[in-house]
Parts: sequence; C-alpha cells; structure tokens
Amino acid sequence: MSKFLSKLALSLDPYVPGEQPKDKKYVKLNTNENPYPPSQMVQDAIASATSDLRLYPDPDATAVREAIAKYYNDALALQGDAVIDSDNVFIGNGSDEVLAFVFPTFFKGKKIAFADITYSFYPVYCALFEIPYQLIPLTEDFSYDMDAYTGAGDDIGGILLCNPNAPTGRALSLAEVETILDANRDKLVLVDEAYVDFGGETAVALVNRYDNLLVCQTLSKSRQLAGMRVGAAIACKEVIAGLNAVKNSFNSYTADRLGIAAAKAAFEDVAYFDETRNKIMATRERTVKALEAMGFDVIPSKANFVFAKPSGMPAAELFKKLRDDGILVRYFNKPRIDDRLRITIGTDEEMDAMLASARKILGK
Repeated sequence: MSKFLSKLALSLDPYVPGEQPKDKKYVKLNTNENPYPPSQMVQDAIASATSDLRLYPDPDATAVREAIAKYYNDALALQGDAVIDSDNVFIGNGSDEVLAFVFPTFFKGKKIAFADITYSFYPVYCALFEIPYQLIPLTEDFSYDMDAYTGAGDDIGGILLCNPNAPTGRALSLAEVETILDANRDKLVLVDEAYVDFGGETAVALVNRYDNLLVCQTLSKSRQLAGMRVGAAIACKEVIAGLNAVKNSFNSYTADRLGIAAAKAAFEDVAYFDETRNKIMATRERTVKALEAMGFDVIPSKANFVFAKPSGMPAAELFKKLRDDGILVRYFNKPRIDDRLRITIGTDEEMDAMLASARKILGK
C-alpha cells in the first residue's frame, strides 16, 4: 500500500460491484441490468450527438431535466402545486454520483439512518465523507419497520429509504413513504428509487409538498442505459439548488453529450419504456412461480430481480454451481441474507436457462 495514502483512504472498505466476467459468455443475471437494448429513438439520438463531441456538454443538462419533468407531469397527471419543472431536477453521472453529491451536501456533520439490509454503497459513502450512521433492522420478513422510521430520534439528521429495497425487492407504498416524510419534517429523507419502475410507487408527486424529500433515480435499470451512466435527483427547488452548489464546486459537467442525448430520448420514448418494463414484470412473476415450485422461498418483489432462498442446497453452493454452469447470479455473504441469492430478471429465454440449470443442480 502506498505510503502517500491518507488515513481516510487507508481506512476505506470500498463497494464491490457485481462481477463483469471476461473468461467466457454467461447468462448474466447478477447486476440488475436490463435485458433489452435501448430503443431505436435512443440509438438514433446517440448517433446524432456524436457529431458535436468536440464541444463541452450543457453543464445543466437542460434537455434531460425538461424531459424528466414533462414525463412525470404527464405520467402522474400532476396539477397545481404538484407540477414540477426543470428546476426540480438534478442530473449526475449515474445515481451513484448523485448520491455522492447528496451525502456531503445534506448529511455532513449529521448522523443518518438506514436499513441494516439495503444498498451497500450507503455505508461506503458514510465512511468516505465521515458521516456517522445508525442501522435500522428490517423486520423478520424483510419489511421496513415503520415505527422505527416514524420515531427516529432527534440525533438523526437524515433518513435513507431504498424503495423498492435492494437486495430484497420489497417496496413501501406511497402512503407509507408519506407517513415517514410527515413524521420527519426536520430531516432530509432520501428515497432511492432505482427500481421503482418495476411495480413500485414513485414519490415524485410529493416533492413540492415536502421540502424534506429528495428522490433519487437512475436510467440504468428500466431505461436500458447502465453503460451510459445517467442519474437524477428530483426535489423542491431549494434542495436542488444546494446540490448544484456542491456540483459546481467539484465538476460542472456531470453528464456528457451522448448521455444527455440518450437520456432525453429514453424519457421521451414512453411506449418502448412501458413495453419493456411490462415484459420484465411479467417474466418476474413467471419466474417466481417456477422458483416456488422448486421449493425456493421468494420475497415479494417490485424490482427487476428476486431475492430467493433455495431448498436442498446452501445458497453459496448453488451460486458456485450455477456459475460453473454458465449462469451468473449474486450472492451476499452477510448476516441474515447469506442463505439467499439475488437473481436479476432477464429475458424469458435467459430465465428458462437459469431455471433449467437450477433444476438440474438441485435434482428437481
């Protein structure tokens, strides 16, 4: 280890992303990527944008912010004070970068709270930005403990809700999110909606009603742009202004020209978005039934993955045998969840291959 590293750098336990293997071709169900390609509208927008790569991109990513505002105003039929505009939207280089701006902007010098089983980047950011945190255990069935969130102590300065939660797939209803917001008016509540488009309820309609709400989203999952790295925050204008102040003190150009063009088109092509996410949800329900028929215990999911406990073999062993058979899923060697596998929902053909491999391995 370099002698030049700071004490902070030496102390970090970095986030470990899902495996991106290069040794052979796998059925890749381990990183929650979308199995369908970007729409033709998106591909055309990217091709058109390549002619201007000598120029810096719009530092405000105005076209994407306007497209996102229009999409939600139309999709949620927002009216009156609920209507959002581009000043309610912030764009980052993937939702992970959006989170990286959120933590120092709103949580520095405070203690925050989030679930003991949730997106594992949260404690990594806490370590990086030296933010203390409190873990709130999920209930026995992996639900959020509503009493714990509505009764968060005065020492807590912020709350993180991954909704639908990862890696469990469980989701809070919009009414439950609003209950938590109302009970924590003096705390910023970040609702991470990376998977919301697969059956969850977005809190976007509440951003102008609750100045303590910040919704974080990504285009990596439901809009097929994991390779492009575009994420968004949606909140009241004062919260977004705070994010912009930090962004413009670090890197004004968080989205490149190709990303801006692709993201704008992805939000505008509503028909393709609805078609592909509905396919994934249908495949998920069919997969759940097949897994349960093999004796798996599957947590109800509103995401593009399922979290399942196998029957007849430890999860770690099944994970290795599936990998040997060319099927990649995700295994977390952590307390309470080391008996489960997170399985991304792919195409029907990919899920059939996974199911056939599991049946063979388990002797079902």
